[in-house]
Amino acid sequence: MRAAGVVAAGHPATAEAAAVILEAGGNAFDAVIAGQFAACVAEPVLCSLGGGGFLLARKGGGPVEALDFFVQTPLRKRSPEEIEFLPIVADFGDAQQEFHIGLGSVATPGMVAGLFAAHRRYASLPMRVLLEPAVRFAREGVRVNALQAYAFRIVEAIYAHTEESRQVYASPTRPGSLVVEGDLLRQTRLADSLERLAAEGESWFYRGEFANLVVDLCRRDGGLLGLDDLRRYRAEVREPVALEYRGNRIWINPPPSSGGLLLGFALMLLESLEPPRGAFGSAGHLERLAQVMALTDRARLEVQPGGDAPVDAGRLLDPALLARYLNEVAGRSPAMRGTTHLSVMDAEGNVASLTASNGEGCGVLIPDTGIMLNNMLGEQDLNPRGFFRWREDQRLTSMMAPTLLSRRDGSEIALGSGGSNRIRTAILQVLVNLLDFGMPLEPAVEASRIHLEEGRLSVEAGFDPDIDLRVLLAEYPDHRIWAQRSLFFGGVHGVGYGPDGFCGAGDPRRGGVVRTARSA
Repeated sequence: MRAAGVVAAGHPATAEAAAVILEAGGNAFDAVIAGQFAACVAEPVLCSLGGGGFLLARKGGGPVEALDFFVQTPLRKRSPEEIEFLPIVADFGDAQQEFHIGLGSVATPGMVAGLFAAHRRYASLPMRVLLEPAVRFAREGVRVNALQAYAFRIVEAIYAHTEESRQVYASPTRPGSLVVEGDLLRQTRLADSLERLAAEGESWFYRGEFANLVVDLCRRDGGLLGLDDLRRYRAEVREPVALEYRGNRIWINPPPSSGGLLLGFALMLLESLEPPRGAFGSAGHLERLAQVMALTDRARLEVQPGGDAPVDAGRLLDPALLARYLNEVAGRSPAMRGTTHLSVMDAEGNVASLTASNGEGCGVLIPDTGIMLNNMLGEQDLNPRGFFRWREDQRLTSMMAPTLLSRRDGSEIALGSGGSNRIRTAILQVLVNLLDFGMPLEPAVEASRIHLEEGRLSVEAGFDPDIDLRVLLAEYPDHRIWAQRSLFFGGVHGVGYGPDGFCGAGDPRRGGVVRTARSA
């Protein structure tokens, strides 16, 4: 049997759905669609039919395209007093973060439109076939693994917000609790909804019965979406940003998403500097990474002062701006959200890299559908100007950054990450590990990371304890040394193809799984 392709995903069920489709003769795009529908069943805290995302796609040796199906702000606002908008605190153990939920936090979802658009543009099998694994997982149940159980603990206040949600996600073995590790999570109403999509297409979601349920609930209980919001939504095909890094070609997510451009800016800074001093994890390596992360943060504020408007690619990647920040690096003494990702390659050279998110979920299931909509209007990361100040009928900006890499030796890698503002720094470090330190894909993904944001440095466990970090920690006195590996530092799932065939890496921080599909 020959390899039909490879899948890297955040859950065994997600990987299985994609691999089964490859083995049935589907291409990488069939597989990524089937896998993403399954992820909405198996990874409900991280993604949903009510969320959105981005896909980087390349058919064979053709051009790379970016499909934007992230969420859209509503057409109309209501006064804050009229909407349901409630604060909750997510407890990560070593850190806490406040989010807002309720129907007033919901933006127009793009997930369903995006997957159907990808199907029309790239796929080869009927949509009903691609939905079959997700329907089966929803109806028969998916075993809750350690990562999903942890995710439910972090955001328990959201998934216990309403009686219907508490019932759907209740533990069958521990009364009064949400599902725990080892529980079988069955979602029969979600299975029914997936079957409706298979039978009626996306019109059921955006113009039919589901749309009417959403609008009626929003009108009655303090939401913002109307029928026009759903009917007007469209997935958009865009040209990705392409750049060179040390002789390797990289394609990243374009505006209005900002995560890809910020990753590109950081790579351009590093490209203009000598390769990192010392080995991986050395003081010189970590000090250089922290400098670049800090300057990228500052550049973002300079070109995107409001925070919610699209980043201007021409301005952020302007050589003059880059040169100014490079002078700062050279002049300094040596010195720092619910998302999932799915990568697929097939034997025909097709490549798909998809990142998706539901925020944390708004806490409200649309009645009798098993579908929870997003809470993107309640995420501070996406609303830096303040809540209720978003512009109507605009794509929200996002840190999601699916990425494709074509190396000088002809090998290729598709990767991406979950992790809110940590997405771009997680992908940056994996690319540096691959291209500057020559690591294979799996160790490049599993290696320890740092993250620097707004002057606060986080250092993951796992670096050599003998490394002298005094200069780095003195440079960033607001720092935290984490006691263990954590999903806080993202979850990079990647696949590759080269002289030795397919390879893959699933990030253990976020339950990563790799499946190689075989065909006769």
